[in-house]
Amino acid sequence: MERKSCNVAHGDGMGISLLHAIPCHIPPMHIDCHAQTQFPGTAAQAFALCIDSARFPQWFRGYGPIAAIERIATDGAPRVGGQRTVYSADGSVLHERISALDPPHHHAYTLSGFRPPFSWLVREGTAAWQCSAHEAGTQVCWHYSFTLTSALAWPLAKPLLAIFMTAAMRRCLDNMMQALSLEDD
Repeated sequence: MERKSCNVAHGDGMGISLLHAIPCHIPPMHIDCHAQTQFPGTAAQAFALCIDSARFPQWFRGYGPIAAIERIATDGAPRVGGQRTVYSADGSVLHERISALDPPHHHAYTLSGFRPPFSWLVREGTAAWQCSAHEAGTQVCWHYSFTLTSALAWPLAKPLLAIFMTAAMRRCLDNMMQALSLEDD
């Protein structure tokens, strides 16, 4: 947690305000989640799974209060500026805008359109996927950075995202790894 000084004004009893700094803790405005695993096969095979909008919902099954994905609609082939609409099991409809696409290594997007109560905590999420050759397969790293609506959201958003979203991401990667293992058999 970041340590800053907060300016505090108080009266001196004679109508004069005194301003001085006292140390205080200001929670960060971003919460990061990270999951990674090693997939069998090539970076191209792993990358293809990461951007497979038709099959991705079967791998992202959520975790606790993080809803599973039911389906994803796209506006065409993946490309920078392309959009995907994500339909979640809780009825929410989220919007992804692809911000980077460098097959077979990098894919990034911004996620928005959260509904209450999540929207009271999080303004948007930015995700980045990296696929890189590693030993007998491909290292897949998935990173999310969530922008909070306010520093006041941090005490609730931190455990929700750090525990449940990270677990959902790990579960998704495990499901993808198993799918790729079955394809290789």
